[in-house]
Amino acid sequence: MGIGILGLAAAGAALALAWRPAIAPVPPPAPASFDPALVRRGADLALIGDCRTCHTTSGGAAFAGGLPLPTPFGTLYSTNITPDPETGIGRWSEAAFARALRKGVDREGRHLYPAFPYDHYSATSDDDVRALYAFFMTRSAVAATPPPNELPFPLNIRLTLAGWKLLFLRPRDLAPDPTKDAVWHRGRYLVEGLGHCGACHSPRNVLGAEVVSRAYEGGEAEGWRAYALGAASRAPVPWDEAALTQYLREGFHPLHGVARGPMAPVVENLAEVPREEVVAMARYLASLGAGSGKATPPLASSSGPGQAPQSAGMQAAIEGAGTDLYAATCAACHEGGRPPPFGGVSLALSTAISGESPRNLVNVILEGLPVRGGTGQPIMPGFGAVLTDAQVASLAAGLRRRFAGGAPWPDLEPAIREARAARRLAARPAAMTLAMTR
Repeated sequence: MGIGILGLAAAGAALALAWRPAIAPVPPPAPASFDPALVRRGADLALIGDCRTCHTTSGGAAFAGGLPLPTPFGTLYSTNITPDPETGIGRWSEAAFARALRKGVDREGRHLYPAFPYDHYSATSDDDVRALYAFFMTRSAVAATPPPNELPFPLNIRLTLAGWKLLFLRPRDLAPDPTKDAVWHRGRYLVEGLGHCGACHSPRNVLGAEVVSRAYEGGEAEGWRAYALGAASRAPVPWDEAALTQYLREGFHPLHGVARGPMAPVVENLAEVPREEVVAMARYLASLGAGSGKATPPLASSSGPGQAPQSAGMQAAIEGAGTDLYAATCAACHEGGRPPPFGGVSLALSTAISGESPRNLVNVILEGLPVRGGTGQPIMPGFGAVLTDAQVASLAAGLRRRFAGGAPWPDLEPAIREARAARRLAARPAAMTLAMTR
């Protein structure tokens, strides 16, 4: 009896900690009530926060939500953040908006999943929250309801997120550093806050939280490797502030390559914000350290899921076949001496080849580098339709040995299977995709 009472008391205490009250709805504010300068500032901040990317589905209206966000725990769908009063945030007060941004609780008191990076957005200043609110409340209202999230029990119960927050949601320490200038401080505020760079570039634990003790040591994002930044970087040529500025602004640097995967829309957004904001972010990121400029390859004897360790003779045969494939498909561009876009960059400079994961190299071999923005960036055809999985593995292994001198990746074959599966998913008929996102 006593144990039962204690259990009920504990459950009640947990519920009390998890419960958040609703914030009363307000009449949708008139767009003309916001200062145009404040709206413009909010537009820049929304670009830095990558809001458009995550809250806009393919072919859909901007910020109307519905974009599927695959996670290790299931698929989430982004919400409608237009000022539609019924399906969006049109009846949210600024206080409700601020609570969602900083604490991950919506107007009705429901906990939000941390795919929305409120652990980073919690650092946003009052002035910037106000500017963001002004921007979103002056967008075109769109009536759109995203599909329900696809999560297993008990993760589909939002109250469980209160426990996650209790364990992992902490205020970010952005105390002033007297040894740094104002540009560095601005960059830290943007990178650690709205830019949420660590959300992709840091490893996560089994519960999906960033491992703060290993910040910027590299992570996974949508089937791509988000490489380590700063001192943990294994880029063949260390990054500096100038290179970071160009890359973040233009999506390309001749010593570091092209932004692809989830990074591509990030740099597209940053290209639209004031240059000084990007310079500040680059200065802060450069201050994290230059890295060793050397890869730390996995042990050749390791094996990934479904992959048996290979003998030295078998590995040599695979790499030999890859050398032939390189000569037939790659060498004409990468060794032809032509500048981009029609000439290939030096593969000896590629982190995709020297890094700890084959994911990005596999993705580029399969998908290629499409034309983007007409900026003179390298372009490359995809070979997914003409190379078998075995040929892709041979080519990747041969490139790694030739240009990085690295030991074989133990997870190369699983990476190819996963990339193929992602291609099949992306190639589904448009009608099927539309039906699933309504």
